[in-house]
Amino acid sequence: MSIGEKAEKIKAIIFDVDGVLTDGGIIYDNSGMEIKRFHVKDGQIISHLKKAGMIVGAITGRDSKVVRNRCEELKLDFHYHGVSDKLERYDAIKRHYHLEDAHIAYIGDDINDLGILTRCGLSATPQDARDYMKEHVDYVTPSKGGEGALRDLADMILMEQNRFDDIITYALSQRSDQ
Repeated sequence: MSIGEKAEKIKAIIFDVDGVLTDGGIIYDNSGMEIKRFHVKDGQIISHLKKAGMIVGAITGRDSKVVRNRCEELKLDFHYHGVSDKLERYDAIKRHYHLEDAHIAYIGDDINDLGILTRCGLSATPQDARDYMKEHVDYVTPSKGGEGALRDLADMILMEQNRFDDIITYALSQRSDQ
């Protein structure tokens, strides 16, 4: 099945955070506060995905207040933190939302994502992922983690589902012609 055919079936997009929404770096200041950098283009597309009826959420291995805050800000349908068995959580999400593997796109960048990446309907990894990760996915994004990788996947899915033009048309209708 082609990537386009897989993308047409997607009803949910799930993602890892560190290395996907961020560049994978963790900065601690002198007081121990954690600092992460997120790309606004990834955040921007989430509201459009949700308006298009997509389920959107995160499964991350680390438990970070910064990431929790970002997930809340983005109004994700779900976000799970400190998950040691991502595949078990993935299966629970499938049951909860009555989804099949073919309905789910997942983007992750490291070994702990492989269980899901090899089961979901459309798998992706950022451009800067290790080669052994790229060997096991359907789609390698043009962007690196933290530089719009989720946006690349979302745009591609929305385009394949013929929903992207609606987003652009709506955005253009919001301009002021005065």
